[in-house]
Amino acid sequence: MARSLYEWLWQHEFWLPPGITWEDMQESEDTHYPQPRDLLLSIPFALILVVIRCAFERAIALPLSTKLGVKDKQRPKAQPNPVLETFYSTRRKNPEEGELLSLARQCDLPVRKVEKWFRRRRNMDRPSLSKKFGEACWRFTFYIISFFTGLAVLYDKPWLWDHRECWTGYPQQPLQPSLFWYYMLELSFYWSLVFTLPFDVKRKDFKEQIVHHAATIFLISFSYCANYIRIGTLVMVIHDASDCFLEPTKIFNYMKWKKTCDSLFMIFSAVFLISRLVIYPYTVLYNTYYYSMEIFQPFFGYYFVNVLLIILQLLHVFWSCLIIHMVYKFLLQGTMEKDMRSDTEESDKDEERDKIREKEKNGITYFSNITSNGYIQRNGSEPLNNRAHLANGHAKER
Repeated sequence: MARSLYEWLWQHEFWLPPGITWEDMQESEDTHYPQPRDLLLSIPFALILVVIRCAFERAIALPLSTKLGVKDKQRPKAQPNPVLETFYSTRRKNPEEGELLSLARQCDLPVRKVEKWFRRRRNMDRPSLSKKFGEACWRFTFYIISFFTGLAVLYDKPWLWDHRECWTGYPQQPLQPSLFWYYMLELSFYWSLVFTLPFDVKRKDFKEQIVHHAATIFLISFSYCANYIRIGTLVMVIHDASDCFLEPTKIFNYMKWKKTCDSLFMIFSAVFLISRLVIYPYTVLYNTYYYSMEIFQPFFGYYFVNVLLIILQLLHVFWSCLIIHMVYKFLLQGTMEKDMRSDTEESDKDEERDKIREKEKNGITYFSNITSNGYIQRNGSEPLNNRAHLANGHAKER
């Protein structure tokens, strides 16, 4: 059964244009084509990147954050409570009103203290500023290396300047060693992001990030197997261009360098919107959808790769809407607001209100109700206004 599945999966009709078979893609001593088994190398390379990342964040990013004045906010810790901790770990982190009442009865605590416990417990799970700083430093380092690696690999390639060259001789386009290692670098990085996804900072677009990583891995893998190497390199270098500005924007935001952060944010916004909404559709989508038809007729691989590219473009539109909204807020307020994808830390305002109530009960800042005469008394003393109300209804100045 496994053999039948293997033979069905690798039918040349799925992967190659009409009239081309796997026999036409046989390698020789001088000619090498992409082989699917090569993709297995990306898994150990991804694990190596994870190890390098851990060492980088611990040995470089964390000490750097301290030197640059990135300080973690001191958060009040939730008191140990087995009942609440079990509910938090197994049920949900934000209980509903009925569940709060039930938990309060079980623990023999006021409901407001149960609410405060869950609020503090959720804050304890939120990533620290130094963790965000380290993650941004790692991604910035990789994107810079990847982007300039892509430029170094592609600057002398004809398809970078003439997009129709992506299809010259397709699919019998020999694989060059520089393109192979560039592909392995990018694919290994995205696999490493998948491996560390449970431990990375979770933002509001977490689900979109999963879709993005999956689509990217599928796109890179399929483009490699079907020898869409040339169009794949264009996709990767376009994406890395804007990411090089995104991560330093986050870094300066964590450092509280607002002017530098705002300037980099505007540069990132311009590069992102131009590269993802203008250059990508023309250089990649139009190229793959129309120019490729000058060389061969549509087949399964043609439709499949276009679907993946369109999914990426839909994600570009989603993130562009967030960025445009942030730019709009920036132009109105004169400063960049927080990352809309970030989770907001909860404050202890309820706790502050409780303290105020306790002080009021102790008579420190107690205010009485408005009396029937229409004035306010404090602590039972004389009226606060400067008039004395007489029994006959007239007022006399003091």
